[in-house]
Amino acid sequence: MTISGRAERDDQPALAVVGDRLLTELVDVTDDLEALDSTGTWAVVLPFDGPPVCARFARNRPARPWRGRPWPGVDASAWRSSLDRAAFEGSVGRIRAAIAAGDVYQVNLTRRLSAPWPEGGADVAALGAALADGNPAPFSAVVRLPAQGVHVASASPERFLSRSGDRIRSSPIKGTAATAGDLTAKDRAENVMIVDLVRNDLGRVCRWGTVSVPSLLAVEDHPGLVHLVSTVEGRLRPGLGWAAAIAATFPPGSVTGAPKLAALDHIARLEPIERGVYCGAVGWVDADRSRGALNVAIRTFWRAEGMLHFGTGGGITWDSTPAGEWEETELKARRLLRVASGQVVPA
Repeated sequence: MTISGRAERDDQPALAVVGDRLLTELVDVTDDLEALDSTGTWAVVLPFDGPPVCARFARNRPARPWRGRPWPGVDASAWRSSLDRAAFEGSVGRIRAAIAAGDVYQVNLTRRLSAPWPEGGADVAALGAALADGNPAPFSAVVRLPAQGVHVASASPERFLSRSGDRIRSSPIKGTAATAGDLTAKDRAENVMIVDLVRNDLGRVCRWGTVSVPSLLAVEDHPGLVHLVSTVEGRLRPGLGWAAAIAATFPPGSVTGAPKLAALDHIARLEPIERGVYCGAVGWVDADRSRGALNVAIRTFWRAEGMLHFGTGGGITWDSTPAGEWEETELKARRLLRVASGQVVPA
């Protein structure tokens, strides 16, 4: 099982830094999501397109500061985009035309940035440590499974799905700006649209009457920008667990659009390359306690076929402008690319 390519550097031991925990001593790996309701502590990687990777570890202890070799950085001039500005802006126009025709309400359009992986034994865990210093995030994660070809470092600010017993929660982000004063009516409308989608998704697996929205359009500060964040929660129906919850809600609505299936069709037509782990989910599960948290794998780097990849994008609505959406992708990527290029970025 691999994610977007062959396994690389098999001499590195498997590990995961998820939540505030360091997981080591790999026991087994499966693509069966039912395992997340068995026993043990798991690191989970759900690619946007591709099979799940669930890795159970024997040792679970508090994460400590990174003491390995530092991240060397990639050449800042080497990044290349899967969509250049003209192509991206043209796709925004096509989505707006589809909205005008009534085919869809919102589509999340993304592009992939890629640069050669640094030579000399660079480690994705070192990149994760650099992100923790330069772009701390509430749902950060590092998963390194060399035999499976998984090398992921995520600085995600967004909760896809968390669970405590039968209570599940999702906190979609829609609306991004440099400052709170720059947020617009378009941002708020975009957020509310996805909240409705997430309510419907959770309603497929939650007890009748338990789905609620305890927080709507909250402004959150993150390094270099602000987001509008809402929270939707509910209680799982008896007998349902992680597999059912993920099946009902994945891929996350905030990185697809509405209606979800129609938006996915547009994504498949407009994006020239698969997303890989980007816009999927990464996180942890404590199967013994029915607890865990999975992020939306945005602000996420991954290694495949000798390259370092990073995705950036945004939700396109009728009120979108091609230039404005391009600039939003630049804003979201700017700080993270500086960190990945080895520049010191004050938190």
